[in-house]
Amino acid sequence: MLGRAALRGSLAGLAGVAVMTLGEKAEQAVTHRPNSYVPARTMTAVATGRRLPGSARPPVRNHLMHWGTGAAVGALRGVWAASGLRGWRASAWHTAIRLATDQTLENATGVGSPPWTWNRRDRVVDLAHKTVYSFVTGAVADRLVSLAADRLPDGTAAGPRRR
Repeated sequence: MLGRAALRGSLAGLAGVAVMTLGEKAEQAVTHRPNSYVPARTMTAVATGRRLPGSARPPVRNHLMHWGTGAAVGALRGVWAASGLRGWRASAWHTAIRLATDQTLENATGVGSPPWTWNRRDRVVDLAHKTVYSFVTGAVADRLVSLAADRLPDGTAAGPRRR
């Protein structure tokens, strides 16, 4: 059951990435912010242990990391949905997980820098796009993933509580 929930969550994550990407392109048309290739440089560093120069622009790796991370983090949201962690609160928490995943990979590989060193616009833009991703992923996961048989509609465990 959890495997199916993770798979459906991955599909929800891909839907979230699609909407997030459309939002990014719309935002870039207004702000003239250039494409970021941090995902590609992060993927290269994780996979090979070597860092690409800041001028590198490998679009295929960029898409693989962008969509792959969305699917992987979406799998978690699918398991949450099956476990009773649903709705806007779960999506808000999921936003923190998505941000933490990106920051951990980017900073552990030396590709990124901590968000508090970014300018305000970049922080707001990143938070907004990741929030869109998580809320779309959550809405799709909550529709695709059935609540586990041992869960009540409010997400609590059926039967006696042990605490």
